[in-house]
Parts: sequence; C-alpha cells; structure tokens
Amino acid sequence: MNFLSEIAGRYPGALSLAAGAPYEGFYDVEDIHRCLRRFCEHLRADRGYSEEQVRRTLLQYGRTKGIVHDLIARHLSVDEGMDADPESIVVTVGFQEALFLTLRTLRRDARDVLLAVTPAYVGATGAARLLDMPVHPVAGGPGGVDSDDLVRHIRAARRAGLRPRACYLVPDFANPSGVRIPLDLRHELLDIARREDILLLEDNPYGLFPLRGERLPTLKALDTARSVVYLGSLSKTVFPGTRVGYVMADQLVADGAGGSVRLADHLARVKSMITVNTSPLAQAVVGGRLLEHGCSLERANAREAVFYRRGLKRLSDGLARRFPAPCPVTWNAPDGGFFVVVSVPFEVTDALLERSAREHRVLWTPLHPFYDSPGPMRQLRLSCSALPPDAIDEALDRFAVFVRARAAEDGIRW
Repeated sequence: MNFLSEIAGRYPGALSLAAGAPYEGFYDVEDIHRCLRRFCEHLRADRGYSEEQVRRTLLQYGRTKGIVHDLIARHLSVDEGMDADPESIVVTVGFQEALFLTLRTLRRDARDVLLAVTPAYVGATGAARLLDMPVHPVAGGPGGVDSDDLVRHIRAARRAGLRPRACYLVPDFANPSGVRIPLDLRHELLDIARREDILLLEDNPYGLFPLRGERLPTLKALDTARSVVYLGSLSKTVFPGTRVGYVMADQLVADGAGGSVRLADHLARVKSMITVNTSPLAQAVVGGRLLEHGCSLERANAREAVFYRRGLKRLSDGLARRFPAPCPVTWNAPDGGFFVVVSVPFEVTDALLERSAREHRVLWTPLHPFYDSPGPMRQLRLSCSALPPDAIDEALDRFAVFVRARAAEDGIRW
C-alpha cells in the first residue's frame, strides 16, 4: 500500500485504476459541519444532554467502546437485519484497528494461526503477521471460497498441534477478486464454523454496492450460533477521513472469575492499551450522517451506489471494447463492488507498475501481494471507484496502449 502511494505521488499526472478509495466528487467540507450539528442536536434532544455534557462528549476522551455504538447497532438492524446489542460493538480507528484488536485478543501463544481466503486483502494478512500470527491460505475460486479446502486446513493445522482460531473472508465483492459468496455456500460456511469450532471474521466494506441492486444477507445476519465476528468500516459509506470502523463481537467468553463476558469487552480492554478511544469528533460526524438517514447507510449511499454500478459496468464494457476476443487478455465479471481482476500474457511486477506510471501515465495494482506465495504473477487489479466515467475511459485507453506495448516485447500481438 505504501508502494502504491509512493508511485502515485511520484507520477501525479497518472490516472489511477489502482485506488480502492471512494469517489471524492460527492464530498464537501460543509458535510462535516452539518453532520456534526446533527449529532449535537441528537445529544440534546434524544439523550437529554446539557450543553456541558455535549461539550464533554465531543471534546473529552470518551468511552473506549465508542459514543455511536447505539447508532451503528441501529444501522445493522435497518440495513442488515441483525439483532445487534450496542454493548457488543466496539467503535474503532477504521477497519484496520478492528481487525488488529480481534486478532490480538484471539492470539494466546505461538500455536494460534489465522486462516484467510486467498487472494486476501493485504491489510488483513499484514496485521496478522505483525502479531506473529501465521496465516494459512485457503483456496478461493469462483464461489469465493473452497469449503473443502477450508476444512482440510482446519484439520491439518490441528494435526500439527496448532490452533486455527478464525478464518478471515470478505463474502461480498472481495478485495481484490470482486467475487461474492453465494447464499448456499454462506450457510455451508456457518455449518463448518459450528462443526469445527472456529470463528469467521467477516469483513464487509462493499456489500452496499451490488451491480444489479440485489443484496445477499451477511454471514452475521444468518449466524445463529455466534460463529461470526463482524468487522465494519465506514470509509466507503461515510468519509474515509473520519477513520471510523467497528467490530461486533457478541460471543460469550470466560472472564477468569468463573463467569462470562462479551468478546467485545475483551476487545475494549485491548483497545484501551493501544488507542484509548476513537476520536469522538470523528464519531460525531459519522453519527450525524447516520441520523440524517434514519441510520440507513443504504439510503445514505443511494447516489454513490448508482455511481459505482455505472463505474464497474464502464470498466468491464471498456475492457471488452479494447480487448475483443480472441485475445490473451481476460478478466472476471464481478457482481458488484469496485474491483476487476485482469489476466495478461506477461509477468506483473512492481517495477512494471512504475514503468506503466512513467511511460503511459496509468496506475493499476499488481495481484501478487494478495497471495502468500512469492514471485510475479500474470494478474493485476483494476478499480472503478475513484475516477469519474470519462476518466475511466481515458485511463483504459492508456492501459490498453501499455498492455499492447508490453505484450509486443514478447512477440505477442492480436
């Protein structure tokens, strides 16, 4: 991720099909002030706070679990059909802290391992490695995850004396593959989690952006045995700059005194030693945005959802026009989200990305960092989220020239 940022900074004239960031054209600084005012009104009118309490809520440290946990619980009920206890939610500094807290709490000693469906988001596998928690890759495939391979990895790890604590996965339009796990396989994964006594760590940053309007229930919404820890991010649906995420962990675990507490309480203890709390000002902006739309991020992002659907279609249709069959360049067809995976007839390296930026003024993302195995691969990721439609067309024109030029060096023409 640092390398991509460095390349983008080094070549500011390059159009980026690499960034998975949301489109900035919908943002305005006034939105921050408006949302902040709306949250303050909520504190006064709905919670009965005095002006002194409002000031303290915004400007003091605040509770470790957060000050908008109840609004996030309402959002999960309205948009996802979850029965979420607000006290099972910890508001975090983005998704990254939510995952870090979860993994740190689950890791007890060197025997603990994480399973991750590949290709896997590098922020997730990187967080595990920072905690010295080995990552065992589970095959993905056209359905999003190979359930038989998941079971094989769980049992093989246990035979080796290891403890597979959880499996990280993105059921809806995963980064980078764009794949969505079908409903029947979601039920099968929950059965495996119950039978094998393993947690599923569900990451869902793209679920509100299906290509054709249909949405599937999250794993957590289907979870009746508390087998799923739900990791949320508001970066794609509110503002990335607020750096607000959350984790819903309603599992009951031993408290060391013969009783039990929520897993969320353990996460909060860990958080109190790392970031203490999540910025109340940032939470207030998020809270105001939720309140403006009855705590429905689906309603709040109706305009954005249309934009991303059009962008994904423009990206896919644009590839088809520039690389008509028969052609050695192919790509997948995601049902939503931001990403398309492209296969090319040459090796994709970081050095080649820099050359693309320098000579053709277009950025994309190599796929090899998303896999556990080293070495170059012949795949890359394109994203539709950060550019307006006309810029997507221009970026694809540059990308097509780059691909043809690089392939011609190996004598490949079409």
